[in-house]
Amino acid sequence: MKMIKKLLWLPLALLFASPLLATENDSTKYLQPTAAHLKEARIIVQILDYFHYRETDLDDSLSSVIFDNFIKSLDGNKNYFLASDIRSFEKYRYELDNTLKNGDLIPAFYIFNIYKKRVEARLKYALAHVDDKFDYTKDETFKFDREKASYASSVADLDELWRKTIKNQALSLKLSGSDQEKIADLLTKRYERFQSNVGKYNSNDVFEMFMNSVTNGFDPHTNYFTPLNAEDFQMQSKKSLEGIGATLQQDTDFTKIVELRPGGPAFLSGEVDKDDRIVGVAQGAEGEMIDVVGWRSDEVAGKVRGPKGTLVRLKLLPAGASPGSETKEVSLVRDKIKLDEARAKSKVIEYSENGTNYTLGVITVPDFYLDPDGYEKGGEDYTSTTNDVRRLIKELEEDNVDGIMLDLRNNGGGALVEAISLTGLFLPGGTVVQVKDSRAQVQKYNDENKTVAYEGPMNVMINRFSASASEIFAGAIQDYKRGVIVGEQSYGKGTVQQVRELKEFLRQPQEDKLGLIKFTIAKFYRVTGSSTQHRGVTPDIEYPSVYSAEEFGESSKPSALPWDKIASAPFTPTTYVDGNLLSILKKRHQQRLKEDKSLRDLLYDVEQIKKNRSKTVISLNYEVRKKEQEEAEKKKADRELSAKIKIGDSSTELKAGNSSDGMLDDLKDVYLKESIKLLADQIQAKKSKKRG
Repeated sequence: MKMIKKLLWLPLALLFASPLLATENDSTKYLQPTAAHLKEARIIVQILDYFHYRETDLDDSLSSVIFDNFIKSLDGNKNYFLASDIRSFEKYRYELDNTLKNGDLIPAFYIFNIYKKRVEARLKYALAHVDDKFDYTKDETFKFDREKASYASSVADLDELWRKTIKNQALSLKLSGSDQEKIADLLTKRYERFQSNVGKYNSNDVFEMFMNSVTNGFDPHTNYFTPLNAEDFQMQSKKSLEGIGATLQQDTDFTKIVELRPGGPAFLSGEVDKDDRIVGVAQGAEGEMIDVVGWRSDEVAGKVRGPKGTLVRLKLLPAGASPGSETKEVSLVRDKIKLDEARAKSKVIEYSENGTNYTLGVITVPDFYLDPDGYEKGGEDYTSTTNDVRRLIKELEEDNVDGIMLDLRNNGGGALVEAISLTGLFLPGGTVVQVKDSRAQVQKYNDENKTVAYEGPMNVMINRFSASASEIFAGAIQDYKRGVIVGEQSYGKGTVQQVRELKEFLRQPQEDKLGLIKFTIAKFYRVTGSSTQHRGVTPDIEYPSVYSAEEFGESSKPSALPWDKIASAPFTPTTYVDGNLLSILKKRHQQRLKEDKSLRDLLYDVEQIKKNRSKTVISLNYEVRKKEQEEAEKKKADRELSAKIKIGDSSTELKAGNSSDGMLDDLKDVYLKESIKLLADQIQAKKSKKRG
């Protein structure tokens, strides 16, 4: 039925009669939807119904998902709503599908207004108790992760929860050296700012939150942007902003980093990760660290952005860490996105082990980029990932490298055509990826260039944040057995999105400013027929990782499209990688995991981080917390000292040539060092096989 609707679809007319609704300038006590919101909601619902990849009807089942999404977006940690509130909202659980079809947004705004009222009450309570002198000798604990907890049954229960919340925040400040007066002042400013921000919520904010609860019911990569946020999205897509090169998004009381722009200061620092949360911002080397917990994400972005060449310091709660966990401070110099820095780069590394010398090339590919204007004009001189990597391969071969590694860590994807053409540099033609659209039609994308740019030993390093086009490339190299894949399991994003302006779906031009919608239209499949969705690419040699599929990546998203499989494309694997080679590499990797100090330290750190992430309760006893803090600081110092120790033993040497990085004997990147060693192992194994 949905397929028939798609074939019969005409541009939306929106000739419905509209009730008189509030305008954005109304100064009413409660927020209300506007006529523009009603119009946009109808367009969005029909776009999702006709064009989204997922064959999902807007029915009671999806209504329940939307209901849960919206409640979670407002109060995911259950700090504000009462259990009685949730019971009163239940009448809407299976009605949102009907109200959306009818252009009725009143239920969403009703729920939000109750939420706003509850937040205001909590902040009023908090401001009345910031001066409390807490007893830090009591053996008391605070459960900071309340996602699976029950909603408070009474105001008294909420008061007790917030007493512990305030005490925990005060204790954290006390442990950082603040006295009682400063603690009260800092908390007062925090809650007053939060209070001010709550008062600034407008109907556009509510509409965007609710519509993203709707789009998220289809899949996590389908999003709605208000007209204002659409402009910001388009500006960032053009990489035109000065700042740190990060996309920020509201995440309950926090502002979360949802994307790092290759070539931006945050990306280049190597210290900022996707899903880190910004809890403090300071200007310059000596500026005061301003607490931004509870701020709106646009206000945090205003503090983070600034003129080129100026310094901003960020206090970050690491990705996956629970509130109250150890934070990190990062200093960044604001700059425009450096397109040259975002392009592929290479370096030569000289590696010596047991008297054998290796010259190895490392090509870092941060993004699958393409100059569309140059591409459309044709020729071979336009800027692209493939053209840059082809040039770098030639330069490395002139340096007589024994093998090449492509580093695709944190590469979130980019142009599909580049993933295909880059794969073609290493393969003599054939299908690279298959794409299935919502009509179940499958298209095979082939590498038409039969010329191979590099035929020598190679490996590809990926991590949890290698996604989309990165997974297409790594998956093809693995399936064709052309190179060895090392690192962490990739993200598992196997879907294709399209961005459209809502006004494109109107039959008649409208004066109203409308937003954008990004929605999923297709899925990627490897030549074997296996979807990259969820599973991504599993390395041939898998490294210890702090990021589990359940917490990070596509599998952490409840609404993610499922993994599936289609028919395999005809393809002929090479004979370069076989079971014997992988067996040798795995054996040597496992041996180093036992013997190499940097890898042993890494294993320990991974287990400690996983252990800390599993904690949902924290002590409110000063001595207990102080001891935990001291132990954490000692471990951090030990790790930093360990990183300065020369790797391996006297028979092992690792250093850089033709690189601005200088000597790499004390390289802190344990994953890179191990990948270099595995490439050398691969070369040695190939030489031994030839001699045999």
